[in-house]
Amino acid sequence: MNGHTDNSIWIDADIETVWTLTNDLENWPNLFTEYASVEILEARDNTFKFRLAMHPDENGQVWSWVSERTLDPVNHRVRAYRVETGPFEFMHIEWTYSPEGSGTRMRWVQDFRMKPTAPVDTPGMVVRINTNTPREQAAIKEKVEKAAAAASATATATATATAGSAR
Repeated sequence: MNGHTDNSIWIDADIETVWTLTNDLENWPNLFTEYASVEILEARDNTFKFRLAMHPDENGQVWSWVSERTLDPVNHRVRAYRVETGPFEFMHIEWTYSPEGSGTRMRWVQDFRMKPTAPVDTPGMVVRINTNTPREQAAIKEKVEKAAAAASATATATATATAGSAR
């Protein structure tokens, strides 16, 4: 049995801002609440191989894995998979971004299967992902909207100052 999750959130920011901020791998430990570190192992064109490490779980276990992520900036789509699968037999992830009203819809779809030796079975991981993803997406939404508002305020202040000095 394969696991499948599909979670999305609307972010009050333009698509380019959401795209840029959420695909800045080196900043993921600041963007996500669950990631302690990221190490980029290889970068070529729009494909990145990197190691993610989570904060220790309730038992002190630090989960870490290597993923490969390919960005398609023209279509605002990301495809990723785990290179080091850990407790997963496989994990495939697709992120898509689409303009929606005055903001952006960010959607994460994950398809996976757990190994029989994993500490949680596939249905249990579906529940875990569907619990954690909305929390992570809400934290990301808050940070991206705050950054977008700050950038907008800076642009407005600069435009106002420039207009004032032109008089």
